[in-house]
Amino acid sequence: MPRSQRNDNFIDKTFTVIADILLKVLPTTRNEKEAFIYYRDGMSAQAEGEYAEALQNYYQAMRLEVDPYDRSYIFYNIGLIHTSNGEHTKALEYYYQALDRNPALPQALNNIAVIYHYRGEQALESGNIPDSETLFGKAAEYWKEAIRLAPLNYSEAQNWLQTTGR
Repeated sequence: MPRSQRNDNFIDKTFTVIADILLKVLPTTRNEKEAFIYYRDGMSAQAEGEYAEALQNYYQAMRLEVDPYDRSYIFYNIGLIHTSNGEHTKALEYYYQALDRNPALPQALNNIAVIYHYRGEQALESGNIPDSETLFGKAAEYWKEAIRLAPLNYSEAQNWLQTTGR
């Protein structure tokens, strides 16, 4: 049974019912509908911390989805899972792929900045000031673009940029 049919809480059940209605009403191809079902099941598994299952669903959705905008969100969510698992290099690869397909995805820009900032902190702690400055500079670039796209979001990043003079 697909994960979307196993939802236990009211919000998930409501979302599933609405999504199923939309899938039936909207003029989409069979592959697009199937890709969405895999994507939805991936999001559900991801929300429950079932990352392996979520990845399997996202990879199936990628196999079927052709729209670059929709694919950007699949790449983004795969990046989130790798970030959660501490696989920052892999996560960056997926965030960049998401941005290749949808440059106006501020959450991907933010997550890239967070990874660069984290690496900058690590470099600073190990005494490597030149690398830390380079990494903090990269973080600042990505945060500035994320803030430009979503000016009401990322207040902590805005404060960091202001307090560090970046």
